[in-house]
Amino acid sequence: MIATRDAFGNQLLRSAKINNKILVLNADLGKATKTEKFGIEYSDRFFEIGIAESNMIGIGSGLSEYGFKVVMTSFASFLTGKYDVIRISLAYSKAPVILVGTHAGLAIGKDGVTQMGLEDISIMRSLPNMKVMQPATPIETEKMLEYLLRVDLDGPVYLRLGRQPVYEIFDENYEFVPDKGVVCKEGTELAIFVTGCLLDEVLKAVENSKRSCAIINIHTIKPIDREIILKFSKQCKKVMTVEDHSIIGGLGSTISEVLSDENPTLLKRIGLNDVFPESGNPSELWEKYGLSSDRIKKSILEFLD
Repeated sequence: MIATRDAFGNQLLRSAKINNKILVLNADLGKATKTEKFGIEYSDRFFEIGIAESNMIGIGSGLSEYGFKVVMTSFASFLTGKYDVIRISLAYSKAPVILVGTHAGLAIGKDGVTQMGLEDISIMRSLPNMKVMQPATPIETEKMLEYLLRVDLDGPVYLRLGRQPVYEIFDENYEFVPDKGVVCKEGTELAIFVTGCLLDEVLKAVENSKRSCAIINIHTIKPIDREIILKFSKQCKKVMTVEDHSIIGGLGSTISEVLSDENPTLLKRIGLNDVFPESGNPSELWEKYGLSSDRIKKSILEFLD
């Protein structure tokens, strides 16, 4: 069991072996963002910018103009603090780069709110030309990154990763399909859309349940898969979203926008409810803020009654 950030670091090394155009820029956090090994093995393609995220973003944007596959990494909370630079140097410029925000969500635990990326999805998805992605498991992370480093991007991608180890849901035959949700379980009463590391918690929440719940993994939040949202909202009549992120502007908001436009449906959003959480053990924080499997199960039963 490893974290999505670890899977990211592993795939980065594999892709670099077959593509010498991959460059990695780091803002003093290589050990934490899992780019340290890349820097050792490919020192001529690794740039340590230091605690200067704005400079890193500007440099990365420029390098991408010369045909390089640029990957930039830092904590999600630190990157989103450079919104104005990201807005112009990446989004406005349509720079074909991968901006990787690690340590996202409550799950980083004891490091506390200053290190938690809790609003990054809402910030990044507000930017024109910016794609927003969040894998749920190590294998999905590897498949997603392999794809992003192989294709020609038409603009910047924000890739959201976690610190905590997560259980693997998929096998090696898993095929990453860009911009499409993944149906993990069929159901007829409630459609649960989940993104990131909470997929396993949702699956555990409905295990052995007598209620018929569909579970859909949303790895690409922007552009959102409108087709799958509409299909399951019509099939199930009630919709729930689950995310380790603020419910303001995140997955829940994204799906509510689709539903309000095309198929008004009763919706329950589970996530951080406009708060700054405290430091603590990740599992205890998930329990307190309603993101543990037990709390999600309780929310499901209350919503369906």
